[in-house]
Amino acid sequence: MNEILSISLNPAVDISSTAKAVKPTIKIRTSNQVHDPGGCGVNVARVIATLGGRPKLLYMAGGATGALLRQILDFPSIEQHCVSASAPTRISYTVRDLERELEYRFIPEGPAINPEEFQQVLDIVEQLDFKYVVATGSLPKNAPPDAYAQIANIAARKDARVILDSSGRALSETLEQANIFLVKPSLEEMEQLTGKSLDPEQAGEEALKIIQHGNVENIAVSMGGQGALLATASGVHFASAPTVKLGSAVGAGDSFVAAMTFALANDIAVEEAFHLGIAAGSAAVMTTGTQLCRREDVIRLYRQESMSRDRQEANRLLSVLDTDQISPL
Repeated sequence: MNEILSISLNPAVDISSTAKAVKPTIKIRTSNQVHDPGGCGVNVARVIATLGGRPKLLYMAGGATGALLRQILDFPSIEQHCVSASAPTRISYTVRDLERELEYRFIPEGPAINPEEFQQVLDIVEQLDFKYVVATGSLPKNAPPDAYAQIANIAARKDARVILDSSGRALSETLEQANIFLVKPSLEEMEQLTGKSLDPEQAGEEALKIIQHGNVENIAVSMGGQGALLATASGVHFASAPTVKLGSAVGAGDSFVAAMTFALANDIAVEEAFHLGIAAGSAAVMTTGTQLCRREDVIRLYRQESMSRDRQEANRLLSVLDTDQISPL
């Protein structure tokens, strides 16, 4: 299955390590350093591959760090399309304080791109075949604020569905200018979008208002330990998150989006895809550093949670997960 295109305009080399304690001023000696390919769109492609898909990944990379990103992104199950950027790819850094069991995440804004580089992205989107495109993450500096709307409008001409996971102006501009099949904000991003402080019930009401406006078909709001909600034209569905041991929050939202997209591309109903998203997001929380979810954890959590629901659609999805080959990561 290679019907999914994941786009990462602002990828990163993710470095994670541990420290005995994190304190100001003094040198902090770290250990267990790991380099992973990162950025939301990159993470989405990696998780889809983990679940058994063969996604396309379109990303930008520049400088020595961009060369490193391309090197560590050497996964045969991901069809890669890289736009060479003039500015170096950003580096993000995660440090776990072992003494207090706290995680510190440092995420730079990323490099600036020029109009010619962004046009190359649009040209590749025009050329590729896909049924789903995932537009996710922050925009690099100098990117047009309607960058994702432009991508979504190309997808519309191809009769492809758009899944959007962004924030701020990139999110609001896209919602105003394009038709979106699924939007996946966090609760905090919903608050930013609406300008209101929201509890889960209010978030569901606001999501329904956005859907009634006409540009969005479905909205899934992730709410951390409070679970998640799915708003569709037929109403709002709330689901709790499985209780898991906390490792790291890195990549939980990306895993959620990736699992939903994987299920949808396998013709699973959006309501059931939503539950696989919750399982994948929870599975990602179980791993440490910049690791993403593990396939076996996703299947186990999804199987546990599906016992209380209609079994027909859940069994269809489990058959897909059980028969697809595990992609090496």
